[in-house]
Amino acid sequence: MSKLSRRTLFQGALAAGGALAFAGQADAAPLVRSGRPALTHGLQSGDVTDSTATIWTRADRASRMLVEVSTDADFRRARRVPGALLLPDSDFTGKTVLSGLPEGADIHYRVTPVGLDDDTLTGEPLVGRLRTVPRRARDVSFLWSGDLGGQGFGIDTSRGGYRIFKAMRALNPDFYICNGDNIYADDPIEASVTLPDGSLWRNLVTEEKSKVAETLAEYRGNYKYNLLDENLRAFYAEVAQIQQWDDHETHNNWYPGEVLDDPNYTEKRVDVLKYRARQAFHEYVPMNPAYDKENRIYRVQRHGPLLDVFVLDMRWYRDANSTDKQTANDGGILGTEQAEWLKRELKKSTATWKIISNDMPLCEVVVDGSNFEAVSQGDNGAPLGRELQIAEILRYLKHNGIKNVVWLTTDVHYTAAHYFDPDKAAFQDFDPFWQFTTGPLHAGSFPPDAVDTTFGAQQVFVKAPSYANASPATEFQFFGQISISAQSRELTVNLRDNSGASLWSKVLEPRR
Repeated sequence: MSKLSRRTLFQGALAAGGALAFAGQADAAPLVRSGRPALTHGLQSGDVTDSTATIWTRADRASRMLVEVSTDADFRRARRVPGALLLPDSDFTGKTVLSGLPEGADIHYRVTPVGLDDDTLTGEPLVGRLRTVPRRARDVSFLWSGDLGGQGFGIDTSRGGYRIFKAMRALNPDFYICNGDNIYADDPIEASVTLPDGSLWRNLVTEEKSKVAETLAEYRGNYKYNLLDENLRAFYAEVAQIQQWDDHETHNNWYPGEVLDDPNYTEKRVDVLKYRARQAFHEYVPMNPAYDKENRIYRVQRHGPLLDVFVLDMRWYRDANSTDKQTANDGGILGTEQAEWLKRELKKSTATWKIISNDMPLCEVVVDGSNFEAVSQGDNGAPLGRELQIAEILRYLKHNGIKNVVWLTTDVHYTAAHYFDPDKAAFQDFDPFWQFTTGPLHAGSFPPDAVDTTFGAQQVFVKAPSYANASPATEFQFFGQISISAQSRELTVNLRDNSGASLWSKVLEPRR
């Protein structure tokens, strides 16, 4: 069976309003029969546009997704779409792209697993919701963060599990950006962790999450582990995602061509591990399957006249981690092709605000042993190494009159706001801009890193613990919220903790 047929997409079914149904319709009570399929890890939606959305699920056996979609929560006027096959070669995961959706609307969807050879074998349905992109200016609100299940802190149900997602869900955002480190494939989960006060953090444990991930099954198991959490599943069922990755989806601080010096690994070639990690990522996140076929993560998601989101991949195409003192741009952190794509897409954008979701920070000095992991190396001087590529992009934005660019990042396990001021920079050929940092969602938190001033970064706000590896039992777990007013076109950022409380806020006026 071809790859295309295994990931069947029914792009035109909704637009046609098709009267598509299986015997034993999904809005009837499921038949209680042995051998019926079951959905095992909830629902997700992602890469939503003004008329399309990608719906994800996973079953316990070979089956097909039957998707019903409606603007009514009671599904009285639902349309049915026979969707993707859920087969062993994708670990029984599948995605169906819905098309013909009304713009700027709350869309309810219901997924039922149906037997391949007997369409009367139906499992219990699951229900989700998403919000399509408006074509006219309308208030926009979205969240971003990253770093989930790191430093040995998994799901402790007695402490509320991944409780930050409950606070995020309460804000009812239009969508959510996972800025990277959606899993910690290199960080096993043990039954308990002793906290500084002597109490125990008690984790749920699974076999696949009990060692570092090396096989495809182990990488898949990291995603399945996170989806055991009730708060996470409830959030994913109601909020569409834009997914991105960083290093921990594969291995800490990895770069192409690296050979690991890590005794926990039998397979030490990153160029073997990264393909397994990438396959699991594409199988388990609700990214449009068109990007799966291209093995791409970087893309632009357009959200009406107010907002475009540029999703970067600062991992797959990077040069090797080094002292970062090169005097010529040899591909930098984005690679040449992605950097040129970013400039082209930014120039094409007609949206008021251009959000760049960069999984690695621009100014925080992130070390990798005696080398450097992110963009800056902390010498505060003229651009060198990966800074050369960022300088080129910043210069391009200024010289082409591209305004209202805001950078969002995670990675460093604290929350902060940085203002980049050319008047205080070693490199000055750019317009001033902001970068906002937040995270982790649920992992150890750390003191802030040093700030490199090559691009004039000024740390305006920071909240971080004074000690390393503060647990999710503390207040040092963070996410960010961006809101854009349709009337004033002002952008407001709120940096929030895991209770949902705003720690710091800033209003940015658009430059016209």
